[in-house]
Amino acid sequence: MKLNVYLSIALVSLAVFSCVSPKKLEAEKAKYAELGNTYLDLQKRYRDLEDELKRCNNAVDKGKGDMVNLNNQKTALEGQIADLNKQIDYLKANNNTVLNQLKDLSVVTGSQAESIKKSLENIGAKDLYIKDLQGSIARKDSLNMALVMNLKGAIGNLDDKDINIKVDKGVVYVDISDKLLFKSASYEVTDRAKEVLGKVAKVLNAQPEIEFMVEGHTDSLPIRSAGIADNWDLSVKRATTIVRILQDTYGLDPKRMTAAGRSQYSPLMDNSTAEGRAANRRTRIVILPQLDQFFKLLETKK
Repeated sequence: MKLNVYLSIALVSLAVFSCVSPKKLEAEKAKYAELGNTYLDLQKRYRDLEDELKRCNNAVDKGKGDMVNLNNQKTALEGQIADLNKQIDYLKANNNTVLNQLKDLSVVTGSQAESIKKSLENIGAKDLYIKDLQGSIARKDSLNMALVMNLKGAIGNLDDKDINIKVDKGVVYVDISDKLLFKSASYEVTDRAKEVLGKVAKVLNAQPEIEFMVEGHTDSLPIRSAGIADNWDLSVKRATTIVRILQDTYGLDPKRMTAAGRSQYSPLMDNSTAEGRAANRRTRIVILPQLDQFFKLLETKK
């Protein structure tokens, strides 16, 4: 009986001591989880190192490729250097040949040396002369552009179809449509003509050294108006009418002006269309180049 009791007590004690407490179990679980996380970190680190190794290998391969390219460039440059050295040797040989030939030539006389010197001086003088001419032309172009801007500013917002200001080959042209200045098939001016001419005259009066020509232009249709013989007659009478207005009304010096008729023979557009004929019926003011000043420039530079 006692034996059975002792055995029971021993078994209960063994069972009690063999059971792990919940607290210790949780601690073990935490340790296991930490080991799992450490394992995952190690795996990630392993993959990162593998990627880094791949990048290093790629960089090495690229470096090898760059080295090959550099070697190719070096080879090409060495070839160019060799070619240049050959050219230098060739030039040296030619120089020696020329020097040997010069030794065989007669010595240049004093008069010949003086002639060569004068020729060089003339070349230098002509070079300066050309530069002066180029500068004069540039100044003239600048003055022409300033004149164009002044004319456009004075005329203001008039329709570009009725009045056109331009520079062509260094000459300033002002084209004014006949409908702004004259009644149809007539050299009698419109009410608006003096407004337009007054604006142009203001700019021309501010440039007293400028000379200009007033040209009358017509279309190709035969004139049918009493007192006018033909388009020649009409174009001349229109030009002289404008010149008189500029002189009598706006005080421009008549010595600065020339009146000319061009009839139908200097058209801007084809006279076969109504649009072309309208463009051709115009009065043109041509700012004349100052040839006398240009010739004076030539004389002073000789």
